[in-house]
Parts: sequence; structure tokens; C-alpha cells
Amino acid sequence: MKKYILPLALTLCLLIVPSQPAQAQSSGGPVYVVQPGDSLSSIAVFFSIDLADLMTANNITDPNQLTAGQQLTIPGLEGMSGVINTQRVNFGDSFRSLTRRTQVPLDMFKRLNHIVSPSEFYVGINMIVPAQDGSQLLNKRVAPKTGESLLEAAVRQNTDVWTIAHYNKLQGSWDALPDDILFAPGEAAEQSAGGLPSAFLSAEIRDLPIKQGGTGVIKVKTASPDTKLGGILVDHSLQFFPLEDGTQVALQGVHALLPPGVYPLRVEATLPDGSKQSYEQNVLIVTGNYPDDPLLYVDPVTINPEETEPELNKLIGITSPVTPEKLWAGDFYSPASQYAESTYFTSRYGNRRTYIGINTDLSVNGFHTGLDFGGGTGLPITAPARGKVILAENWTVRGGTTIIDHGWGVYSGFWHQSKFYVQPGDMVEQGQVIGEVGGTGRVTGPHLHWELWVNGIQVDPLDWLNYTYP
Repeated sequence: MKKYILPLALTLCLLIVPSQPAQAQSSGGPVYVVQPGDSLSSIAVFFSIDLADLMTANNITDPNQLTAGQQLTIPGLEGMSGVINTQRVNFGDSFRSLTRRTQVPLDMFKRLNHIVSPSEFYVGINMIVPAQDGSQLLNKRVAPKTGESLLEAAVRQNTDVWTIAHYNKLQGSWDALPDDILFAPGEAAEQSAGGLPSAFLSAEIRDLPIKQGGTGVIKVKTASPDTKLGGILVDHSLQFFPLEDGTQVALQGVHALLPPGVYPLRVEATLPDGSKQSYEQNVLIVTGNYPDDPLLYVDPVTINPEETEPELNKLIGITSPVTPEKLWAGDFYSPASQYAESTYFTSRYGNRRTYIGINTDLSVNGFHTGLDFGGGTGLPITAPARGKVILAENWTVRGGTTIIDHGWGVYSGFWHQSKFYVQPGDMVEQGQVIGEVGGTGRVTGPHLHWELWVNGIQVDPLDWLNYTYP
């Protein structure tokens, strides 16, 4: 599938019109450069200013006349100048390390971002960072180890004590604490987040903020290649696997019904000498904006708890083991690519659902756990990626069911099949036909339901068609 990159938008879509963009007034004040996905309303909300004031400050009469790259003066920020940037808080960034690295005065940083307490500093939120005249971003990280003086740490990073003390507002060389993250001018040896302990060279969470039903991608590089990693995201234990560049990566699904909010992410390192270090931050989980499906009337047997609960427990047991080998490579392909356009979805993942038993008062509330492709009985189903067949049999709720293990805790499930072309133990390649579409199990008509599990949680399969994991 042709890939696209979702813009790092503030919130709303940008309406681009073929008109000459308005430029910021020269009367002074900080300037914001409009990003793809911005609107005047979203910019006003982001900076906590009135929309009318924003339009007046920039001589804008039509709020729809906005283009990416346009410069806007932000009113109400007296005493500030230069260009205002936004920066997504990532794992390892801290309130103190970000102000040190950007050299933004603490009171200005709080004022711009309306921060009352450093506890409001969550991974995944966008922060306003002004690029003032004469200021520079400090990329060289200096972290004195336990028992190491600031002078020794400075020499190790090819800088000097006085430079470190100046930029980090230390009283002197004695004012640095072990593992305190300090910054100095120069290029960093590694792309590292600001507040990580010495065991970690770098850490990054991809595609922030994480949404309900999303797949968290946590990449960590350690100071020693023999360091073992673990941790949790929300309430699930993370499983880390090595990449070719020495980075370790964990993939973790986030439940579609998890209420939006902040949740813990902790990464734990066990060093070769047996010592341990860990780092924990709250991560922002945002809504997936899933709509409600129409009421679905189905065979009451398929929503009877005596049938549904044992079958779900069986499915969880099958998709829980984590195969240490990664069996897939590159992108996932649509399992309906041989008969349907990639956009031919009859129901998307995450939609809120209510099932009602025909001619009964039995009903079940939940969400749609996969992606439905339209199509009649007998159409081919193909493997979206290489993997090993774990199960191929008929179930009550899911009908004709095939489950493929792709490795690293990633599983594909295909429900409602009319025929099986594979059996447990078979290795299947991407694009190989594994069965035929049917109307078996809990359905209102023939279709293919594709479900994707990532470390014990069903996630949105569409993400795996639009992005490459890991």
C-alpha cells in the first residue's frame, strides 16, 4: 500500500486555499510558523488566546485563508521575540532537562505552556519552545556517574567545567549531582533524551501521542550491548528485541477501551554486572475517536456468555506466548488484496458496538476488535505477512478461524471463513492464500474480519497497513 505520514498536527485539519498568505505584522512579538494540519482555531486554543485577537494581530479577515509555512504573530506574549517552535515531549525528556537544553528561562517556559507543576509534563504532549535571538540548542549530554567529579565528566565529553556550569546555572563544579543530566554546546554522540540514567544512551517512542487501539513502539539504546531491558506500558509487561543497529525495541498494543489519560511507562535495565537502573514517566493516551456502529442483530448463541467467555479465553491463551524470532519483514499487506480495494472496509477497528440476540432480550456491548473487508463467500484470503499457522478450525463466535504467529508477540486472526487452505504448523509467506471468505459465526453477512494482536492486545490493523513496524 502506498504509505503516508500523518502530520504532527495540533488538533484540527488545515483548510488550504489558493490565496496569498497573510504575513505576520512587523509590530513585534513572537512568530509561529503554521504547520500542516493547523487551523486558526487550533492555534488560538494551543496558545490560549482569543481567535479574534489572533486575527487582528495578523490582519486576517477570513479564518479560512491560512497556508502551511505562513508566519503568525502571537499576541499577548509581551517581552518575547523570535520564532516559536513546538516540540513533542518524548520518553526521557524532563521539565528541567528541556529548559536546560533549550536555554529557555524557567518562568518563560511555564508561562508559554501554562504549566503549574512539573508533574504536568507528560510524554506525548506538545510544548511551546521559543527560539530566541542568540540562543542555541544544547545537544551534548553530560551526566556525572556515581563517584565521578564534574571535571572527569567534562573531560569524558570533551568539554570543560566552566561551560557546563554556565549553561546549566550551577554554582560551581561541586554543584553537580550523580546522574544529573547536564548539557553543553556541541554534537551529541547519540540522539538521547534529556533525563535518562547512564545505562541508556537513547530512548524514543514513535508516533506520539499514542491513541486508543494504537501500537506503542519503544526503542532504546543502552550503553552496554549486553544490557537486558524490561518494563511496562499501562499495565502490560514490555518485551524487548534486538535490532541490527544495536537498538532494542518493544511493541505494545493499547486497548481500544482504555480511557484517555496519562498512564505509566517504565523501562528497566539490568546491566552486565547485575545492577539495575530504571526510568518511568507518564505517557499521554488520546482518544481514537471511534464512532458507534448500528445495532447488530445476531444469533443469540453467539452472544451467550457460556459460549463467548471460554472462546475468548482460548483466544487469549493462543495469542499470549511471545515467539523470540521476528518472522515478518517490512510492510504488512491487506489480506483482501486479491479481491478488494484497500479502502473497501465494511466496518473499522474500534467502533463501539451493541449485539442483540434475535428474538431475545440478550445484548452485549463492546467494540469491534478488527477490520472488516466486504466480499462474498469463496473469495481468497491471503497472509498479510510471513508467519506460522497456530490454529485453523471452526469456532462458535468467530466461525472459521485461522491464527498466524508473526513472531515478537504479533498475531493475525481471520474469522468467519468458509474454507481452510492451511493447517497448524504450516509456514506461510506474505500473499499466500490461506482460506476463503465466508459467513460463519457471529455475522450479519459474509465478510473477512482481520484481527491483529500485539503483545496481548488487539490493535488497529489499519495502522499496520499504513506504517512499517518496528
